[in-house]
Amino acid sequence: MLLEICANSYQSAKNAQEAGAHRIELCQELSVGGITPSYGLIKQVLDELSIETFVLIRPRSGNFNYSDDEFNIMKLNIQVCKQLGCHGIVSGVLNANNTIDIDRTKELIKLSKPMSFTFHRAFDCVPNPIEALEQLIALGVDKVLTSGQESIAQKGLELLKELNEKTNGQITILAGSGINPNNARLFKDAGLNEIHASASKELQSNSKTTMFDVVQKESDLETIKAILDAI
Repeated sequence: MLLEICANSYQSAKNAQEAGAHRIELCQELSVGGITPSYGLIKQVLDELSIETFVLIRPRSGNFNYSDDEFNIMKLNIQVCKQLGCHGIVSGVLNANNTIDIDRTKELIKLSKPMSFTFHRAFDCVPNPIEALEQLIALGVDKVLTSGQESIAQKGLELLKELNEKTNGQITILAGSGINPNNARLFKDAGLNEIHASASKELQSNSKTTMFDVVQKESDLETIKAILDAI
């Protein structure tokens, strides 16, 4: 089984590599579900680390229905990732009713080539996951990151199994959300081939602020190793 680590910083990416994870999804600001990382972070990871690196292309937090300007920013960021030598893109677009925006997602996939394309957890918002899966297969998406439309993937395990059975090897179901050393094996036993985890711990800081306090987290070396041991 393959383990992808959701890395929100250079140190998180470095910890993932040192622990033996197979791939990272590089992003920033996990407290809002992740947004596109900075140019400097992407470049430093690619220059100094060797781990396979997929990059989240999400211009803001909130829903996945984007304005023309936001969509253009997404396309520019994909071009930057291609120029820097990234291995994959993690993105996706929904319509206002939360169905998959076929035309815009198709455009992102085409622009991303030859990089791999993962449709992210916008999938967990779609009203009909089986129909959405068929649409993503037809579009040529490589992977779907999903919790099985539940708050954590363990609760969505039955849908994850159903989706995996319907792929016919045409797309990879990447299970993510709340995966840890204690439950990782469940997904392998269910027939899934890839899992996604932040494997993070809170960072302690001596710096005190009053306006901008957000709990900072970092992927943890020992937790990643424990997940790998479990699978």
